[in-house]
Amino acid sequence: MKKYTIKKYKIDDFQLWNDFVNQAKNATFLFHRNFMEYHNTRFNDFSLLVFENEKLMSILPANYVDDVLFSHQGLTYGGFVFNDKIKLGQVLEIVKEVLNFLHDNGFKTFKLKLMPSIYNSFFSEEIEYALFLIEAKLIRRDCLSVIDLNKKFKISKTRKEAIHRGKKNNLEIREEDNFKLFWDEILIPNLDKKHNATPVHSVEEIEILHKRFPKNIRHFNVYDNGKIVAGTTIFVTDKVAHPQYISGNPQKNELGSIDYLYHYLITEVFNDKDFFDFGPSHENDGKQINQGILFWKESFGVKTTVQDWYEISAKNYKKLENILI
Repeated sequence: MKKYTIKKYKIDDFQLWNDFVNQAKNATFLFHRNFMEYHNTRFNDFSLLVFENEKLMSILPANYVDDVLFSHQGLTYGGFVFNDKIKLGQVLEIVKEVLNFLHDNGFKTFKLKLMPSIYNSFFSEEIEYALFLIEAKLIRRDCLSVIDLNKKFKISKTRKEAIHRGKKNNLEIREEDNFKLFWDEILIPNLDKKHNATPVHSVEEIEILHKRFPKNIRHFNVYDNGKIVAGTTIFVTDKVAHPQYISGNPQKNELGSIDYLYHYLITEVFNDKDFFDFGPSHENDGKQINQGILFWKESFGVKTTVQDWYEISAKNYKKLENILI
């Protein structure tokens, strides 16, 4: 009988973890330890490695708060990571053993944040079946606005007019390694004024991450007569380009700066990707939608996919016993 062993991540596992991420069917650079550990002082890491006999079969980026384990709260998405050889029966055993491990270690609840399917290299929905069996509770669902770049998509007349304004105003788009100008001149002032908030990443942090992942984190500024008027930071994976930050000055509608920038990114820079993921337009944990933001995204011809959050009782590992008959 196969034996599963659960191990809490330690620094000695750095290379083993990263090697697994590099060949997984449902992982991106966000799961690399060089990404995860830029903010390691903010979270109590409790990432797990799952071995079948001596072979690493799964990893789980995670942190804890009191007696609750979370899919790592410092990541946009998460959950169990597998390679493309994994079988359904193995997944069910792994989930059972992890929940049992959590239960034995005093955790009552596991809050699991799934990766949207567009990021997976192969079908990877074994977890959804396991969630059904353990009676997991769906606690949040976000609608992501995504362009399928392998199919025709229609940009609205209003958006085309805005794109034309950008062209008519002779705006200049530059890809740059300098994030500070955008952070200081555009992003931070706008977030402070509109939301009384600050960026998730400081400029120092995003610059460190860019140096570690230059092909995965790319930045573009828009200039009007040499003055910055808008910008965006894009997180790039094998299949998806996703804007992590986007902002423009108060004249963005008059200039057409953001529309012009995104048309360029979608049609020229990232047209070799499968998807362009604008992300959600939600507030209040997915229960309300910002109509203005959603309207803007939909005017680019997006379609909707979802990202789900689940709450799992650790004691429900018992529900995965005697499933395979």
